Amino acid sequence: MELEELSVTEKAAMLSGGSEWDSRGNDRAGIPSFVMSDGPHGVRRQLGEGDHLGLGASKPATCFPTAGTVANSWDPALAEEMGEALGHEAHDLDVNVLLGPGLNIKRNPLCGRNFEYYSEDPIVAGRMAAGLIRGIQSNGVSACPKHFAVNSQELRRQASNSVIDERTMREIYLTGFEIAVREAAPMTIMTSYNEINGVYAHENKHLLQDILRDEWGFDGMVVSDWGGSNSAVAAVKAGGSLEMPSPGLTSVRELEGAVAAGTLAEADLDARAREVAKIARATRLEGVGRDDLLKGDIAAAHHDVARRVAEGSMVLLKNADAMLPLAAGTCLAVIGDMATTPRFQGSGSSKVNATREENILDAFKARESAAGTDSPSITVAGYAAGYGRQGTANQTLIDEAVALASREDVDVALAVVGLDERSESEGLDRSTMAIPQVQNDLVTALTATGKPVVVVLVAGSPVELPWHDSVAAILYVGLSGQAGASATVRALAGEVNPSGHLAETWALRYDDCPSAGWYPAVGRDAIYREGPFVGYRYYETAGVPVRFPFGYGLSYSTFTYDAIALAADGSGVDVTVTNDSDVAGSTVIQLYVSGPSRSAVSGRTAASGVLRPVRELKGFAKVALAPHETRTVRIAFDRYTFRHFAAAAGTSGTSGAGEWRVEAGDWTIAIGPDAAHLPLTATYTIALPKNGDAEAHADGTLFGMPIITPEAAAFQSATDPALGHYLNGDVKHVTDAEMTALFGHEVIAPGKPAVLGVNDPISSWASSRGFVARTIANTLAKRERTVREKTGAPDLNTLFILNMPPRAMSKMTQGMVDSAMVDAIVKIGNGRTFRGLGSLISAYFRNQSANKRTAKELNHE
Repeated sequence: MELEELSVTEKAAMLSGGSEWDSRGNDRAGIPSFVMSDGPHGVRRQLGEGDHLGLGASKPATCFPTAGTVANSWDPALAEEMGEALGHEAHDLDVNVLLGPGLNIKRNPLCGRNFEYYSEDPIVAGRMAAGLIRGIQSNGVSACPKHFAVNSQELRRQASNSVIDERTMREIYLTGFEIAVREAAPMTIMTSYNEINGVYAHENKHLLQDILRDEWGFDGMVVSDWGGSNSAVAAVKAGGSLEMPSPGLTSVRELEGAVAAGTLAEADLDARAREVAKIARATRLEGVGRDDLLKGDIAAAHHDVARRVAEGSMVLLKNADAMLPLAAGTCLAVIGDMATTPRFQGSGSSKVNATREENILDAFKARESAAGTDSPSITVAGYAAGYGRQGTANQTLIDEAVALASREDVDVALAVVGLDERSESEGLDRSTMAIPQVQNDLVTALTATGKPVVVVLVAGSPVELPWHDSVAAILYVGLSGQAGASATVRALAGEVNPSGHLAETWALRYDDCPSAGWYPAVGRDAIYREGPFVGYRYYETAGVPVRFPFGYGLSYSTFTYDAIALAADGSGVDVTVTNDSDVAGSTVIQLYVSGPSRSAVSGRTAASGVLRPVRELKGFAKVALAPHETRTVRIAFDRYTFRHFAAAAGTSGTSGAGEWRVEAGDWTIAIGPDAAHLPLTATYTIALPKNGDAEAHADGTLFGMPIITPEAAAFQSATDPALGHYLNGDVKHVTDAEMTALFGHEVIAPGKPAVLGVNDPISSWASSRGFVARTIANTLAKRERTVREKTGAPDLNTLFILNMPPRAMSKMTQGMVDSAMVDAIVKIGNGRTFRGLGSLISAYFRNQSANKRTAKELNHE
């Protein structure tokens, strides 16, 4: 039977989940059910029905480094190798769709989920994600990039509206997804929880149809984040294929009713059902059982892959007097709780039940034992915890660490410090950019001993480093996965040459961050008032000093950038680089462009043309060089190199008005190892076509985009005085009037609602007029704080409920709650407790009866 021959009810049933992780198939049409599983850096295949946040048991799987760490490798080929292993494990664990990678832009360093995202730059995020996707899908498993799109905070994540100008959205927040879609062809994509300019992502036609399908050519399935669907009917109209996890049969009835009423075309229902069926058939697995586990040889091989990925992703942040690598015969004092109780991943739905765990202390001891007594080796004099994991002040622990480091036989104090489990988690943004104070106190005390202090820094996001100037070396290992400890020891010992470069800027202090004054948004609207000045685009344009610039990374090798030459055909740039040292190593060649409005004049004051940052990354290449080797590398220009999105004034990110264009004029091409150090420059001229011109760009386009004069940039012009502080990137002092000029329309954040609705989070009940509603919200908040303080880990279930709007209850209860019951719950939230309870009870019984009728229809009873 063909899919189109199924009843409306059957087709509608295919568009929502049958359980927490399973789709609904249809036997009559030969469409199997398929399994989805979290898996940005490891397959979290839960046993039984499972739960969204991963609190239930899951099958053992390899925990690879998180995306925020892998991005520091700047190596899409390495990401692809990791993806191949991920896809292999997904296949062997009976998973059809692996939910990852995450590639949202890191707008602010405090986002609790930044460890799951690649970069503040869309080129890095897109290219790294494309590599991972290609690897995953080489196994016949679907990858699922997420969260599409403009998702930048965990607070109110299911009840937040990202307000953003169209140009910034297209150039910064969507370009990474575009690269991933165009270069890797993912079979599935996941929408985000939030609204975008007032329209939920899963029912945003501009996002899902105009851009994703029509412009980028995506032909796969769009799945909601778990509980992220708002209106099933609106989603189907806009291009949302599948809502998860399991709204029961409520959505089926809503879709069936809309088709009967003529408000939803059956052709739209058919299109979405075909997308779901396509995934089911394309990812069908043979010979794999639901309860199968990884074989031992696969787990061992993939542990080695995880170690190689960790080794390629570590960033050497400081190395005074070539302290690293540690010399043979060095005696270490190993200090820090994380040296024995490793932290190698974040908290939340991505948490993996690792097949193996390592720690730094044991890795050093194993290396020492393997060396034997015949040759000098790095030895361990002893271990001291140095701090408590919960962050409680304990001078005794510091004193013990200082005593150990002060021993005469100790040459170097190795301090393993960083963010704890409470700091980086789904559902909870960080409150500070600092690591726990007890750890800062420890490092300060160790430096006072006079012994060299080498810091191994464990964190998935940037942190403040008040002791930076006092320590001898800093090796940033990120969240390095289950093999991170042995990788770290190999790097410290010089068996591995660190080659990572930062994929995000590290500010000196949090207050320096461009969005620090309005992040996270505590109300409904998260207004992206900084516009395109995100990360290094802000720091470099506004001239704000940073701790480490975007793209920064040291090495045990030294490199010279010798020459730059534009390709004769204008297709790219050739860069010559030499390894000046006696040590083999890798560097990341980075290509930045400055458009005509920035290239025409010196300094930061823009000339005519489109408003833009002073420079933007447009290409990169990681190059391995033998000692004293010289190599010339080509970095090609492509559709992303020179374009800008010309939005029509007054558009809001939902209309799609505008087009991609290229400015004619002189562009500066700059090459170097990071955004602040660009020793090589060249001028690339994009000429306007002339009548009868047979030269390049004669048809008036570049990569299919029209070439315009700088003077033709009317909206968001670099000479528009109305843009005020934006002209120099000084977004911290932008006025509301200047923001209106950037957006092309007035942006006003609504006040606190007088009456709570279905899309206001449970946390907002704390201000309800009703005693019961206030009690519920305050009790939940108190419970979350108590659990976090007691266990040192966030209470994910409670956080999810606090951030959840009542509407999501109808999407995550397997049909126990429908929209009428949600309306009754909202009455309770607004203080009409008894009326709400009465409505809830009556709606419950009506829903149960309706579910039985629909189930009979689906079963053809």
